[in-house]
Amino acid sequence: MTKIYQLCFTVFSLLSFAQDYAVASIPENLLVNANAIIREHSEEYNLKSVNDMAVKETHVVTIMSSAGDRYSTVFIPYNPTTRVSNIKVEMYDASGKLIKTFAKKDFSDYTNNPSAGLYVDDRILVLRTISTKYPFTLKTSYETSTSNTVYLSRFSPINSYNVAVEKSNFSVTNNSGITIRTKINDKPLGKVSESKEGSVWKYSYQNIPAITHEDLSPSLDYLIPTVEFSPEKFSLAGKQGDLTDWNSFGKWYYNQLITPVSQVTPEISAEVAALNLTGTTSEKVKTLYQYMQNKTRYVLIAMGIGGWQPMPASEVGKKGYGDCKALTNYMRTLLTAAGIPSYYSVIYNDDSVISFDKDFPKLSGNHVILMVPTEKNPIWLENTSQRVAFNHLSYSSHNRNVLAVDENGIKIIDTPTYKPEESKELMVAKVQLAEDGTITSDANFEFTGGQYDTNLRLLSLKNDEIQEALKNRHYNLQIDQIAIQNLSNNRDNAKISYDLNLKAKSFSKKLGNDLFFPAMPFYQSSTFSSNTERKLPFETAFPFQDDYEIEFTAPVGYRFANLPETADFSTEFGAYSLAYKMNGEKLLVRRILTIKKGIYPKEKFKDYVEFRKKTASKDNTKILISKI
Repeated sequence: MTKIYQLCFTVFSLLSFAQDYAVASIPENLLVNANAIIREHSEEYNLKSVNDMAVKETHVVTIMSSAGDRYSTVFIPYNPTTRVSNIKVEMYDASGKLIKTFAKKDFSDYTNNPSAGLYVDDRILVLRTISTKYPFTLKTSYETSTSNTVYLSRFSPINSYNVAVEKSNFSVTNNSGITIRTKINDKPLGKVSESKEGSVWKYSYQNIPAITHEDLSPSLDYLIPTVEFSPEKFSLAGKQGDLTDWNSFGKWYYNQLITPVSQVTPEISAEVAALNLTGTTSEKVKTLYQYMQNKTRYVLIAMGIGGWQPMPASEVGKKGYGDCKALTNYMRTLLTAAGIPSYYSVIYNDDSVISFDKDFPKLSGNHVILMVPTEKNPIWLENTSQRVAFNHLSYSSHNRNVLAVDENGIKIIDTPTYKPEESKELMVAKVQLAEDGTITSDANFEFTGGQYDTNLRLLSLKNDEIQEALKNRHYNLQIDQIAIQNLSNNRDNAKISYDLNLKAKSFSKKLGNDLFFPAMPFYQSSTFSSNTERKLPFETAFPFQDDYEIEFTAPVGYRFANLPETADFSTEFGAYSLAYKMNGEKLLVRRILTIKKGIYPKEKFKDYVEFRKKTASKDNTKILISKI
């Protein structure tokens, strides 16, 4: 899934500071787990009018070792509406001595195309610096002037793991007469200092230690502190807009960005007429959606009104490609031609839930989907994949809100929320045990909800690649033979299924004349460590349920002996049950693991680890079969 392309100002910066850049002057607490340390960072915004803004930036970073080499490359983006000047880069050694300087002539100039877009009109200046000794320090400064005043939007002290911050400053000088909203989002990692004197507002963070990624960490956007800005009047690519409230912004968005590229041409009308749509609204939408999927493919288009305006629907129809904006608007235009209203819906697509603030309108979001109102529940369409099912959103689009845009403004609408049982792996297997410890298994797997999302990649693999992927998934088995059959993607009901036939050795073990084996041949044990002190909260990103039913057949001359005790327990994180039942000479084992969605404080991580250790231990319960 893609991101809306939007102009962003890099964190490499301007303004001159008289400061000691010796590594020895860095506070000791900032050295822990830090590949790089931001010594000083400054952004000074001067909003002069609705279409005139100047920015001065300075960024001073000390690279501690080769692990921080990514910060030794300086990136300065620009585009037709943003001009860059007064570029200066200085390199200092560990003692703080200036050893080298760079200017604009030392930069390379490239198309700014990090997502491999087909059409991009942004540029980027790149300087790759090299030092023979670590640590060393880079100081970068430059100025920009732009008419895109809507990008006075956000200040954050960090955007990466393993980076510490000594000092980071942001100021806004507002002589434009335009009202600017602000929103401070303090987090445990850092709290902002704020001061306002007339038209000059200042914000700063200091002494933020580096954070290291931990198992189940939420996304960085959830963890890091920010200050958000939203000017009530703005300009974007020469078009002036209104952010007084969501409806004013929505009308501007619809009239300026959507309507000009949404014409129902004779060709589009003919496309829809040829489909002979019949049935309910849902049936008509499904026919059009799957037609669109079969005709188009995803390609990033980062041009047109700051990268926010879709490619014209008529062009998508002719060329058969587009990005999330273009494909969503093409689908919307097809529906319009069929007389079916729909909403172009902007969303934050992320593993962690990020929603729009109903009281803080601003240009934001990173993805676009489509919402179609019906007489029952809304239909949600993800338009960038040729494989995803009708009326299915990925788990990274669930449980949050969208900006649904139409001619009347913006409606803030919630997307669906998965229950664990709606995001299920259902497995039914027959396992034949052999006296030599080998098993032969025939199993059927079905995946829905978020587990449908995680298995979609199988459909893009060749058969031998699928076999290798499933061998890796069932790594606990010593697989000699494996075959995958009937792999299917039910695009009507969002269900992936396949049959898995395998033979594995050394599954059961000898115990005198008897054999014993673990209750669960199919499971992926989640191993987390709680031995070190947890620093961050943890998140189970989407709810799910694994429901396994296995029929075991004992080898000839053996019988199932005493069955283990049933297990059934639950916690705030989820639930687990494991039951055994004889069916004639065969043993039926039913195991259900349920994990809830949630973000939890770090203090509860040990409890979560204990819960998962207990479920893994129960999965490994030994079952005895005795020789007759």
